[in-house]
Amino acid sequence: MRLDDALRSGVAARLAGWPVQAIADDARRRAAVALVLVDAGHGADLNGFPRHAQWRDDAALLLTRRPAHMNRHAGQWALPGGRIDGAETPEAAALRELHEEVGLEAGAGAVLGRLDDYATRSGFVITPVVVWGGEARTLRPAPDEVESVHRVPLDEWLRDDAPILDAPHEPGGAPVLRMPLGDNWVAAPTAAMIYQLREVLLLGRATRVAHFDQPRFTWR
Repeated sequence: MRLDDALRSGVAARLAGWPVQAIADDARRRAAVALVLVDAGHGADLNGFPRHAQWRDDAALLLTRRPAHMNRHAGQWALPGGRIDGAETPEAAALRELHEEVGLEAGAGAVLGRLDDYATRSGFVITPVVVWGGEARTLRPAPDEVESVHRVPLDEWLRDDAPILDAPHEPGGAPVLRMPLGDNWVAAPTAAMIYQLREVLLLGRATRVAHFDQPRFTWR
């Protein structure tokens, strides 16, 4: 899957036609994350992925890993993002956090649209914002917030063994969602948003994900 104008226009068209399910403002804290489409470069640089010497023009999703020293969600896979400040829009918050966390500066014209809001067990409502990052060849991870940055080729999210659905935590509850990644995996809520990106934007399926649950270690 190549990072080209056809992909950008196709993703934008599917987002324009997607009936976003938003969660109304309530007492929960609001956050936004950026699902950033970038050049795959030398690849994901993870176990289970080959490393390529040359930059590639394949399309990838930007994924980060949080430092082990953090008080919350230490070591977890994440999308660039954070709390929405004051009167910020989710788009403005996602772009600000993208710049603060990985040093990628993208203007409002890079925003392609939104996917569905997702409510977490930790008390947040997260709005996923899809951003066109382009080549993004110079990234500067903020060491206090990001342990490493990875360019995961979009084809990886199309694996036949995705998603991984684990048993509900409570009788009658929703399955717990994970997405395979190399020889590892990503947990919801991040996995839920990646899964919806795969389903809606890459495969053209009308798939909702807000009902999927998260592993217990993400609840803090």
